[in-house]
Amino acid sequence: MIDKIKATAMQQGMKLLSNPRVMKLMADPRFMNVLMKGLQLKGKLQSDFEERVRSLAATLNLATKDEVTTLEQTLRQVEHKYANLEAKVAESEEDDQAQA
Repeated sequence: MIDKIKATAMQQGMKLLSNPRVMKLMADPRFMNVLMKGLQLKGKLQSDFEERVRSLAATLNLATKDEVTTLEQTLRQVEHKYANLEAKVAESEEDDQAQA
């Protein structure tokens, strides 16, 4: 579904870029300067917003998405190590029974 949306957006974007009026606009340095400033502003606003959300989450003692993701990864690693240890214990018990 998302791939289809991406493909359609890409197709429409390429169609738009081939338009002579858009090509002329993209060649205008003033427009490109405004476009770049707009993109930089968007990035700055987004990072500022994310920082404020992290700060609020810390103040309210809430877990952030990044912290939950890190916790999930750590939990998977612990589960994997636990499974390996269980297998080693079972193998060791089998060896002890075979020797007895």
